[in-house]
Amino acid sequence: MAKAKVELKVWDPWVRLTHWGVAALLPLSWWSAETGRFDLHVLSGYAMLTLVVFRVAWGLVGSETARFARFVKGPAAAWRHFGQLWRRDAPPAIGHNAAGGWMVVVLLALLLVQGTSGLFADDLILNRGPLARRVEEAWSSFATSIHLRVFWVVLGCAVLHVLAVLAYRLLAGRNLVGPMLTGRMRAPPGTPTPRQGSHGLAIALLGGATALVWWISTLRPPGFF
Repeated sequence: MAKAKVELKVWDPWVRLTHWGVAALLPLSWWSAETGRFDLHVLSGYAMLTLVVFRVAWGLVGSETARFARFVKGPAAAWRHFGQLWRRDAPPAIGHNAAGGWMVVVLLALLLVQGTSGLFADDLILNRGPLARRVEEAWSSFATSIHLRVFWVVLGCAVLHVLAVLAYRLLAGRNLVGPMLTGRMRAPPGTPTPRQGSHGLAIALLGGATALVWWISTLRPPGFF
């Protein structure tokens, strides 16, 4: 008879804050841009950039399952993981799996490009990023083009991510949403509990990311939002 599974704390609140914060800010950024509420669009962009900068830092020094060194594997590991997707008896990944880890890296990189390009964007009417006037017009125009186009790549990756979560649920019988909500998952007995990061360090890093983005926002030319 199979032994009952045990419950492990896998995701710290900081990873979950970043995950669900980005998930909420992405549609808000799109909606505010489409409806011309650029003041809200800018604030959403600053919040998104803050979370991404924090997540990158937390991926270097945070909890075990948050660290890039833990979940970024080679292409061969990712392909092996896809091969096990159909097997319901395959051992569950504790944290990001080998394929999902690459999606995390790609999304963070795209969001960083999206947020950074927005700092230099200029619609030549009313809305300028805080750094738009600090570069040549050609560079600002290029950043604006990148900002407009990368969003759709981010959206495509987000849709792919949702489809992957559904595939895991339907094909492998694994609920990936629940653990990202509660921070906990069930695993075979004897599975070691991942090391959790320092809350104090997380608060310091989030404060530092907030201060950095706030400082950048103050570099806008006088007279422009």
